[in-house]
Amino acid sequence: MTKKERAALVCEKLNEAYGTDLYCYLEYDHKKPWQLLFATIMSAQCTDERVNLVTRELYKKYPELTDIANADIKEFEKDIFSTGFYHNKAKNIIACAKVLLEDFGGEVPSDIDELTSLPGVGRKTANVVRGNVYGIESIVVDTHVKRVTKLLGLTKEDDPVKVEFELMKILPKEQWILYNFQAIALGREICIARRPKCSICPLAEVCKNRRKDS
Repeated sequence: MTKKERAALVCEKLNEAYGTDLYCYLEYDHKKPWQLLFATIMSAQCTDERVNLVTRELYKKYPELTDIANADIKEFEKDIFSTGFYHNKAKNIIACAKVLLEDFGGEVPSDIDELTSLPGVGRKTANVVRGNVYGIESIVVDTHVKRVTKLLGLTKEDDPVKVEFELMKILPKEQWILYNFQAIALGREICIARRPKCSICPLAEVCKNRRKDS
């Protein structure tokens, strides 16, 4: 079986198990894409649940992009403290807000190069925005996606960017955004690091690293 054939079978089984509805784990006002952008920056090394708790209050305190651009950095650090790495996150988010206002008229761009030119924005964050806000086919490689993809034998790479480009070659384009959500769900609920539940995994038949005793 080729990687493309394996990938097609994986997608079929993921669609059967998780459906094909699109959803986002991070909460935001869909009229304000910058909220998702900043929430995704905050989600680095932090759970989506924690970020959602923080942003529910954060975006009440800073309802507009200009409010964040003009925020006092020390106060903002306190506001996002529980997401971890708050010094860099606060610095990047405030700087990003200023660039969006000064260079993009307050709008979040959809172009990958423009997005990754923003402070604190890498390909993962950019692709979250592109997929969820603009519906642009994109692959988000977080820790769950990378682990699941390697276990399935669809990649041997450890670099998230290399994993992303490899998946772009073998996954059907219409499945890219869906694969993000489905692989994350599988990684959180079943294919858990160090304690996978292989006996109930919908991909057990096609997984190259299935544990028969789990």
